Amino acid sequence: MFNLIRTVELALKSLLLHKLRSGLTMLGIVFGVFSVIAMLAIGEGASQQAQEQVLKLGATNIIVRSVKPPRENAGDRAQNSFVLRYGLLRADFDLLSRTIPTIEQAIPIRELTKPCRYLHREMNCRIVGCTPDYRDVNHLQMAQGRFITDEDRSRKDNVAVLAAGAAQTLFQYEDPLGKTVKIADKRYAIVGVTESREASAAIGGSMSGQDYNNDIYIPLETMRVRMGDLDVDRRTGSFSAEEVQLNQITLRIVDKDQVVPTAAVIRESLAYNHKNPNQYSVVVPQELLKQAEQIKIIFNVVLGSIAAISLIVGGIGIMNIMLATVTERTREIGIRRALGAKQSDITAQFLTETMVLSGSGGLIGVILGLLTPPAFEGVKWLATKFMLEGGQATSEVGTMFLSLTPKIVWSSLPLAFGISVGIGVIFGLYPARAAARMDPIEALRHE
Repeated sequence: MFNLIRTVELALKSLLLHKLRSGLTMLGIVFGVFSVIAMLAIGEGASQQAQEQVLKLGATNIIVRSVKPPRENAGDRAQNSFVLRYGLLRADFDLLSRTIPTIEQAIPIRELTKPCRYLHREMNCRIVGCTPDYRDVNHLQMAQGRFITDEDRSRKDNVAVLAAGAAQTLFQYEDPLGKTVKIADKRYAIVGVTESREASAAIGGSMSGQDYNNDIYIPLETMRVRMGDLDVDRRTGSFSAEEVQLNQITLRIVDKDQVVPTAAVIRESLAYNHKNPNQYSVVVPQELLKQAEQIKIIFNVVLGSIAAISLIVGGIGIMNIMLATVTERTREIGIRRALGAKQSDITAQFLTETMVLSGSGGLIGVILGLLTPPAFEGVKWLATKFMLEGGQATSEVGTMFLSLTPKIVWSSLPLAFGISVGIGVIFGLYPARAAARMDPIEALRHE
């Protein structure tokens, strides 16, 4: 133990004789360890974010979405008609809800983007025609008033529920309850306001990112009567029209073990009303969850491998410096050998120096890695402040970035530190052996 302590003291003394050189050599290991921890933390955060989004869709839910044809296909269809017809039908909803016994609940949804106005304030809102069950399925909380009721549906009332962002933009400091908002050319009485909710990020390309804060919810039957299925867009020099009956059908299955088999039945059932299977997509959250877990493994392996390259580069830097150190200290090595030091003593001395160098760099890298979450928050703040217009993300990638929070993978701390020390041993062994094998007489003659 005394010899070990003495060897470590000598290693520290030798390294401190060249503080700047030792510090620069350590940087490779520091950044290597930091990048391993940071990359895995970002990968874990992205994975958890994707899994949370999938779980919010419901473990027993199946989501059927209308898919708009690509422009080239839309252009071909437009040759015979000015109206582009695509997507889910009300007949699909009736067929699925009545014929598949494993479906416990079916929720039809229609979405339109329309200008909404209150006094002189105006904004484009996503108008969602839905049923009362929409609130529970999408985990919406009420800040004021109530949500849509079955009575609103049966009477086809002109009532609306505003999301927090829409209420803030249109009414600012006024209380929106009891007032009316003009959507297109119709007025709707506001009966409730939902609480603010974080935007959902895109999940594996299967579900697009969605911001619930600018929504306005009205009864589905009211939307059908007041707005119809035809959505006409007239602009200067252009005209377009789309006819969609339903944008989405959310199906809740009785048992989670029946979700995947029921999804297969749904695909077969939809084929009766749709010759083109590209008009719709069937999203199964359970399948997305498995994909998210697989992507997490691949993501961590790729990011970890990229970060490990930094450690190898740092190890090469250590070897380079230690070879130069051996050359500088040739006379010292000769004197130690002449005084009785064995080859193993010389090897231990230089190997200890490399281990102290890499171990110290690894420890600093671990400390920096623990600061990844607050550092990432600082990056998001800078991006919001100087890069995003109005502090808001305008794309799915931006939304995902702003909602991402790195999660430290605690197992990566000892792993990265152990690898850094191992790198020091591997890349320090050759210089140490080269020093130990020097001829003492030749070493004493060295100038």
